[in-house]
Amino acid sequence: MLLHLGGSRGKMGILLIRRVGLFCRSAHLSPQSLEYRPIKKVMVANRGEIAIRVFRACTELGIRTVAVYSEQDTGQMHRQKADEAYLIGRGLSPVAAYLHIPDIIKVAKENNVDAIHPGYGFLSERADFAQACAEAGVRFIGPSPEVVRKMGDKVEARALAIQAGVPVVPGTDAPISSLQEAQEFAKTYDFPIIFKAAYGGGGRGMRVVRDYEELEENYQRAYSEALAAFGNGALFVEKFIEKPRHIEVQILGDKYGNVIHLYERDCSIQRRHQKVVEIAPAAQLDSHLRDRLTSDAVNLAKQVGYENAGTVEFLVDKHGKHYFIEVNSRLQVEHTVTEEIT
Repeated sequence: MLLHLGGSRGKMGILLIRRVGLFCRSAHLSPQSLEYRPIKKVMVANRGEIAIRVFRACTELGIRTVAVYSEQDTGQMHRQKADEAYLIGRGLSPVAAYLHIPDIIKVAKENNVDAIHPGYGFLSERADFAQACAEAGVRFIGPSPEVVRKMGDKVEARALAIQAGVPVVPGTDAPISSLQEAQEFAKTYDFPIIFKAAYGGGGRGMRVVRDYEELEENYQRAYSEALAAFGNGALFVEKFIEKPRHIEVQILGDKYGNVIHLYERDCSIQRRHQKVVEIAPAAQLDSHLRDRLTSDAVNLAKQVGYENAGTVEFLVDKHGKHYFIEVNSRLQVEHTVTEEIT
């Protein structure tokens, strides 16, 4: 593994590009069958700060950079910072333009792009985009399409965590399809419980229920929010952990099956399930608990053959017991906090 952990903000981007530059983006292969194919040109299928940071890392490595931009972003800084820039999504809204996979792949193929970095948001956790890159012969800088799909499905990710021996919050094994199933769960585990969107995050489709009278209304609201935000209203139900600490572990994996962690971040200060403050390392975290969290994160990543950057998220209850909740199979906004301590 090539590790270059410096103090400047651009270093982690360098690490990600350098690691991926060594290995082909085809299916998970044995070390003997890997092919050395250096990356000479990288596109970032994103905009703003994250695109500029990846461009900087590439430029420091002598890799040519490609920006894509919507019609409304003609004057944006990320377009000016790249060596080449191309319009996508003509006639579409800004968000729709950056989600338009055919245009992005077309630009990549026409301009000899070797690899695409998705940044965060937009297409970063879309398995179909990772697959489209592979089919076009362009490397996706991130996990394999299959791993993106598994980690994006919270129910499957939960099942994989159980297989890896990682503790999970008591919850349904599959998305529920009726209010009656939620009622049965509440009878078994008692209140409070929480509804979560099975195919999304960011606080959308999440509703805490504290008594039976609130159950039906919150079920309907969570379903509607999930359907509107992710195009799928499927929900699963978990026991709600009161006032937990929210600890996440940064991981990096390579194509040889090696996975390391870069310690933890405490993101317990939140508003409407959205993180507001990130602290690294986590204050007053028991050293044995830290070891269990980081070990479980690495074991889960190895279980699924994780590659590149990712974050494994946990809740820690008032008794110091930790529970896996999800994997973010992409670079995170909070990654810069980890860069500051590594």
